[in-house]
Amino acid sequence: MNRESFAAAERLVSPAYVRQGYEARRSHEHLIRLLLEKGKCPEDGWDESTLELFLHELAIMDSNNFLGNCGVGEREGRVASKLVARRHYRFIHGIGRSGDISAVQPKAAGSSLLNKITNSLVLDIIKLAGVHTVTNCFVVPMATGMSLTLCFLTLRHKRPTAKYIIWPRIDQKSCFKSMITAGFEPVVIENILEGDELQTNLKAVEAKVQELGPDNILCVHSTTSCFAPRVPDRLEELAVICASYGIPHIVNNAYGLQSSKCMHLIQQAAQGGRIDAFVQSLDKNFMVPVGGAIIAGFNDSFIQEISKMYPGRASASPSLDVLITLLSLGSNGYKKLLKERKEIFSYLSIQLKKLSETYNERLLHTPHNPISLAITLKTLDEHHDKAATHLGSMLFTRQVSGARVVPPGSVQTVSGYTFRGFMSHTNNYPCAYLNAASAIGMKVQEVDLFIKRLDKCLKAIKKEQNKESNVSGVDKPDITEDVDVEHMALSNVLLETFQDLST
Repeated sequence: MNRESFAAAERLVSPAYVRQGYEARRSHEHLIRLLLEKGKCPEDGWDESTLELFLHELAIMDSNNFLGNCGVGEREGRVASKLVARRHYRFIHGIGRSGDISAVQPKAAGSSLLNKITNSLVLDIIKLAGVHTVTNCFVVPMATGMSLTLCFLTLRHKRPTAKYIIWPRIDQKSCFKSMITAGFEPVVIENILEGDELQTNLKAVEAKVQELGPDNILCVHSTTSCFAPRVPDRLEELAVICASYGIPHIVNNAYGLQSSKCMHLIQQAAQGGRIDAFVQSLDKNFMVPVGGAIIAGFNDSFIQEISKMYPGRASASPSLDVLITLLSLGSNGYKKLLKERKEIFSYLSIQLKKLSETYNERLLHTPHNPISLAITLKTLDEHHDKAATHLGSMLFTRQVSGARVVPPGSVQTVSGYTFRGFMSHTNNYPCAYLNAASAIGMKVQEVDLFIKRLDKCLKAIKKEQNKESNVSGVDKPDITEDVDVEHMALSNVLLETFQDLST
């Protein structure tokens, strides 16, 4: 309702009451105006009524929501299901145009405005998280792997003779397949073991650059966020190498935006060397559904080139999800989540250290990894070659998700490339281990429940090992038999789980 509508309402209801309602609406509109003027995430989160008012105002700016609209084109924002329309707040046209994902659509001013505001808010959050000199970014409706592919395809036009991508090894399939999908040949650089940590082999990177020739290399593809004992790449040194040889540098920062250490590495590397773009996931960093990523960089024109490389229009869902989330949290709410994540990481580290020592294991010393932790499983691995994987299956049946048990010697082929010791980021890591991570949104209660269930699983395996050691002159029972028994007794497992939750 505008001023004229409120004036008309005064003929029906007491003017004092109407004016009170008018002032209340103006307070909502004031927040919206500040957002449009500043293009920054508000310090304090909005309530749902302000959010829904804002989204409604944007949606009615799209032609599919015009009263009396007559559409005669092949794409007119028609939706068969009203439930689907409500799910998307009636933003049907998506974002961008056929030639540029960041372009404005003439018949979807509201969706275009949503896209621009979202990109502006995300840029503000990236700066808040530690990369202060970033100049441009955009939300793309693809997850991290395909977003990396888009970056590589954009570089192809700038370096048409290049065929190789130098890639310090990280055992994660999507980032590896992103290079294959783009049509390039990954050059895998094996990591070096320093203490417990797997670090970037800088000498091998530079030697490979000299061997292949800078003009034949599309880029260096580095990583920040990763599973321990792998730690973030030495970005500053890699950035210097890239600047020295004139080679582009793309950083896979998948879930690194939530880590001040990862963001600091990117900031320092960009200031002292070269980073062309860094890519991060929406779901891992902002707790929204899977399906979006942010491509950001320090060269405004290059980020625009990437956005123009995207073919066709795009879904507005990831942009809408992150916009709602950031406006709900506000910058103070997001900063609080980042602070809590750090505290949970320290707490998880302490609890894992205590538990591991109870079973003659230890917490791997990986101080350069700010998100992921690992404990050794040496005693399990030495006793039986399937004991480690047995632990993983026990945790999974007890509804522990995200924990990774990494046995030694695993071999896997990905897109024609064979990796020895797959999942451990190296051919021969000294021992089996278990990973756990402290990601944004994790609660103390989840850590406590995880430690409790892990303790129960380790006790059960130790008990079985003791039984085996007491058997003499008889064939030792296979520990995998216990796996089948455990899996068949799902009712007992569920009962345990409900007891854990009740306590």
